Amino acid sequence: MYCLGDLVGYGPFPNEVIERIRSEQIPTITGNYDDGVGHDRDECGCAYREPDERRLGDKSFTWTKARVTVDNKTFLRQLHPHIRTEIDGKRVLLVHGSPRKINEYLFEDRPISSFQRLAASSNADVVVFGHTHKPYVKVVDAVRFVNVGSVGKPKDGNWHACYAILDFAASTPTEFIRIPYDLKSVTDAIRRSELPGEFAADLEHGGRTGEPHPHP
Repeated sequence: MYCLGDLVGYGPFPNEVIERIRSEQIPTITGNYDDGVGHDRDECGCAYREPDERRLGDKSFTWTKARVTVDNKTFLRQLHPHIRTEIDGKRVLLVHGSPRKINEYLFEDRPISSFQRLAASSNADVVVFGHTHKPYVKVVDAVRFVNVGSVGKPKDGNWHACYAILDFAASTPTEFIRIPYDLKSVTDAIRRSELPGEFAADLEHGGRTGEPHPHP
């Protein structure tokens, strides 16, 4: 089991998430938000496109930095920049954003030439990453690119937590699992906190505007 980073940010339980990862000793990649909070940087390394998005993001970053404990910030600074492993004879590279940069967004519709350059330089058969919060699989020049989605702050319209199982001996080498959870307890906690209420609505809508998905 591996975690590809961004343990903190936008949610009401940053210390609890870190402590869960620590207690279960799950190997974890440094996300851009982990880096920003762990080092008390001025920004999270997020690529905001709209002024309102930046305003909300800055509130989250300030709130999170103020609440993560000194001990947990030390832990965030010690996370892995990347992990290389082998699964079923396949060379697997785990990163947060891309093999090139912690906060590079590898969207599925990115030009094929970009994936080709990464396939040629990654020294891996499989590249696994997150950061965009949108799960997908794409095979380019025999290299399998896997975005595992997001356990929190989804952006694909589905509020369920998402993770991926990699089994290259199986007929379906990559399987995405969607898990319901007590969404209301999280959104209620956001609305009770000083975090923007928009973050609760984002979870309810799966990161998209419109009618929220049904939930318990």
